[in-house]
Amino acid sequence: MAMFRIGLGHDTHRLGPGNGLVLGGIVIPHERQSLGHSDADVLLHAITDALLGAAALGDIGEMFPDTDSANRGRDSGDMLQRAMQRLTVAGWRLVNLDCVIFAQRPTILPHRPRIRERIAGLLGVDVDAVWLKAKTGEGIGPIGQEEAIAAECVALIEQRSQTTTI
Repeated sequence: MAMFRIGLGHDTHRLGPGNGLVLGGIVIPHERQSLGHSDADVLLHAITDALLGAAALGDIGEMFPDTDSANRGRDSGDMLQRAMQRLTVAGWRLVNLDCVIFAQRPTILPHRPRIRERIAGLLGVDVDAVWLKAKTGEGIGPIGQEEAIAAECVALIEQRSQTTTI
């Protein structure tokens, strides 16, 4: 019998003046950018946490603490790949991801194919295993007022090999 686990990841970053928004490992043209210790890719951070949580391997803050200067400006794609390596070594494989970006602007839909392809490439999975949706803040709260951006992701993982003890 196959063993499955589900992980949930969430991340929020403040937005400030800038020249592009990093989402899912690609830069989307925008007059604002995410602010954070690393490259502040809110989507890849949520995915990383979902994967680590599903496999009970910790979280992004444990693996890449913001108190470590080596993580300043760090590429979130590298963080995601390292988390996926830990997952694989622990005997798990990714079945699928379902993610939501919460942002008033920019419109995500035109960028969705590239983002999905980039994430699938980073994880070594088929693009059909990665889905992405976007919601606005309807003009209210930090998301709606373009003060922040957030992402949530659900990851389904499956144990690759199961040993049975008699």
